[in-house]
Amino acid sequence: MQELTSFSRRELLRSATAGFGYLAFSGLSSFAAAAEGGPASNNPLSPKAPHFPARAKRVIFLAMAGAPSHVDTFDYKPQLNQDHGKPGRYGGQLLGSQWKFRQRGQAGLWISDLFPQVAEHADELCLLRSMHCDQPVHPAAQTQMHTGTAQFVRPSLGAWTLYGLGTENDSVPGFISLAAPAGSSRNFDSAFLPAIYRGTSVGRASRGGGAGAQQRGVSTSVADIRNPHWTSGQQRSQLDLIQALNRDQLSRKEHAPEVEGVIESYELAFRMQDAMPDLMDTSNETPETLALYGADGGP
Repeated sequence: MQELTSFSRRELLRSATAGFGYLAFSGLSSFAAAAEGGPASNNPLSPKAPHFPARAKRVIFLAMAGAPSHVDTFDYKPQLNQDHGKPGRYGGQLLGSQWKFRQRGQAGLWISDLFPQVAEHADELCLLRSMHCDQPVHPAAQTQMHTGTAQFVRPSLGAWTLYGLGTENDSVPGFISLAAPAGSSRNFDSAFLPAIYRGTSVGRASRGGGAGAQQRGVSTSVADIRNPHWTSGQQRSQLDLIQALNRDQLSRKEHAPEVEGVIESYELAFRMQDAMPDLMDTSNETPETLALYGADGGP
């Protein structure tokens, strides 16, 4: 029977401190190697060198489901206004825009009075008027827009971006979906890519109750991110046990991306408990920033 080696308190602290320093150096060196195009770390979300020099640090993609019509915003249709009230080709009556259009900026971009503040930045906008869709219903068309197809399961645009570039902060999701409507998970799914690249749904919007986010009660929380009944240490112990069982299950299969995704997602969720509350807290933002995003209660 082997005897346990005893450590003094000083020796234990000295050994632990050296170990923490090594862990910190290991983490920093892996991020530096990834940034310089070196070998990637074991973290699937670690930054990856792009194929071309990047000109943008972040992408905010607004998929305006239920948004105003294009003929009321950026698509000037003078003939439609002239034919207002006339019988349509397929029945009913034609309806012209209720908003007046003007040419904005040096480029003379047609923008309606519905967006007076957006119109001030006309020369910074690029409008694509050649887009079209072969899907007759909105849900299928939205899936086609996000994934490129409505018939087959494919990764979404955000999942591909996260897969190709990674993220500099592994404590928060690199791809999130804000207030996604029910039944739209395919629009931010990772499909055949590893599950860690799937978008994280943040908040949910309900219908009705008057105009404005305050009346609709839009939530900005991440569901099930924290267990209020356990301490952080207890959750860590629980997670270690679950991860051990998951890895045992993974060792029994040659390829199990769903199990790999669960393992990585659990670890990300645990890190998010500390990072997300500060990230979602807007109380420290300046009044100017809140006004820019319309979060100050103004128009």
